[in-house]
Amino acid sequence: MANHKSAVKAHRQDIKRRERNRQQRTQLRTVLKSIRATLGSGDTGAAKTEFQSAVSLIDKMAGKGIIHNNTADRYKSRLAKQLANLSTSA
Repeated sequence: MANHKSAVKAHRQDIKRRERNRQQRTQLRTVLKSIRATLGSGDTGAAKTEFQSAVSLIDKMAGKGIIHNNTADRYKSRLAKQLANLSTSA
């Protein structure tokens, strides 16, 4: 346990931040699963709208430091590639 008042406060803050980060990471994973399912179903229109919201969320998470910038870029690139393949095949 922390010995100083400031360390106790820092511990409290760490707990809150960890929980907030965990919730945001969970939200991101849910959105990624959702868009992957939409891409798999072959619905181009729904996939395009979901892609825009997913990219927005990915950028927000990267900006807040929840995920690394390169990870965000990789997610966006892979989703864009799948969306392009879906558009050309449809």
